[in-house]
Amino acid sequence: MKIDLWTLGLQIINALVLIWLLSRFLFRPVADMLAARQKAAEQVIVDAQAAKAAAENARATADAEAADLAAHRQDALKAVEAEAANEKAALIAAAHADAEKLRAAAKTEIASERRAEEAAAADRAGKLALDIASKLFDRLPGEARIDGFIKGIATGLSELPPATRAALAASGKPIHLTVARALSTEESEACRAALAGILGGPVAIDVTEDPTLIAGIELEAPDATVRNSFRADLVRLKSELIGHDRNRT
Repeated sequence: MKIDLWTLGLQIINALVLIWLLSRFLFRPVADMLAARQKAAEQVIVDAQAAKAAAENARATADAEAADLAAHRQDALKAVEAEAANEKAALIAAAHADAEKLRAAAKTEIASERRAEEAAAADRAGKLALDIASKLFDRLPGEARIDGFIKGIATGLSELPPATRAALAASGKPIHLTVARALSTEESEACRAALAGILGGPVAIDVTEDPTLIAGIELEAPDATVRNSFRADLVRLKSELIGHDRNRT
């Protein structure tokens, strides 16, 4: 077999040219493209790691904020509970105070109504007693309305302070008497004599008739009053009964 050196040389040259062309236009661009892709892939990995780190940081921050928010929420709930407890206590205290005021007002009102009822009952009882006494004295002799009270009015006058008695004696004015009925001449003289015996000198009297006394005599002066009548006794008795009932309650 005979080898043509020129042909072999040309083929070798063609192979070298082909290799050079492939290396220049195929292998190098492919290698550059692969290198670029590798670099891009590495950048993607770096970016992914950075994103992961950022996400982890964001998650940690979110967890910290969530924990802080939960703590604040817990503190807020405690503050709200404390405020609600204080308001509840204040409302309860106010309700107790209002109830106590209402209880005191009701007690005062009941006591006032009771006193009013007692006063009304005492007034009715007094009027009834006066009516009964008046009817009873109507059945007695007329002298009983005056004679039995002359000595009492004199005794009441004697119990006044000496200065008051001296002023009455020195005034020179008639002593005013209120009587249950008109006085007879003998009864008027008996009254003057009894008063003169206490004042130590003659006296004049001025008489006014008041049937509501039922029986008795009352002496009225600018600085002194002496009551010796059945009406005055009933009024005094009614006051004592009312005072006794109030002290008992």
